[in-house]
Amino acid sequence: MSFVKIYREGRTSIVSLNRPERLNAIGLELLNDLHMALSEAQNDPQTQVIILTGEGRAFCAGDDLKEYGEHEGKPGSATEICQAIQQISKDLMLGPKLVIGAMSGYAVGGGFEWLLNCDFVIASEDLVCFFPEMSLGHFVTGGVTVLLPLGVGYHKAMELLVLGEHVDADALLRLGLIYRKVGAEELMPAALHLARQLESRSKAATMQLKRLMISNAMPKFVQALDDEERAAAECFYLEDTIRRIQAFIESQPST
Repeated sequence: MSFVKIYREGRTSIVSLNRPERLNAIGLELLNDLHMALSEAQNDPQTQVIILTGEGRAFCAGDDLKEYGEHEGKPGSATEICQAIQQISKDLMLGPKLVIGAMSGYAVGGGFEWLLNCDFVIASEDLVCFFPEMSLGHFVTGGVTVLLPLGVGYHKAMELLVLGEHVDADALLRLGLIYRKVGAEELMPAALHLARQLESRSKAATMQLKRLMISNAMPKFVQALDDEERAAAECFYLEDTIRRIQAFIESQPST
């Protein structure tokens, strides 16, 4: 079973995380499935717009910390996982198609990073985002060390990254990180309505605009991906990180 679904409506490909029983938590299999789905959508000549969303009660609850323990001590595992998660940001931001995020519930860690990687974001009114990495001894990825300060300023970025400040849909709207907030039942209709608007624009012009916006406005983005990948791999199996994650897992109620 794939952890990602993809289907097309008109000239829009909808890519949906499909691991609802784990709140679409990120593991290596989900990353590989997502990369294949995004590559398919980006390379599909019939697709002009991509919608990224998630099945169930959350868009993405961040790293699957239970799976993290399975990789402990395996040579190359940290590098493989870090490369895979950075590849998703490349698929979203360096691909030619405009990407709409349609997100509800939680967008945590990598899920928050993917929100920031979208060109437009429509959020359900119940959306909550935060970065838990600094409290767990992990390191942020997704190019957020460039994207977040660019979007909200240095000091607010430090609050969000270091303190793990929770931000809801209203706060995201005030910060300019999302395009629109809607009711839960309106999420996909609103995303599809926006997709129809984007489809009416020139495909050639919007592709050129996205390419130039990334290459000119954010020339450090690709370098940030490489730097974050190294930092994340270094943090992955530090004794302090292992201790923090084990303590977190033990603090969670058994299911």
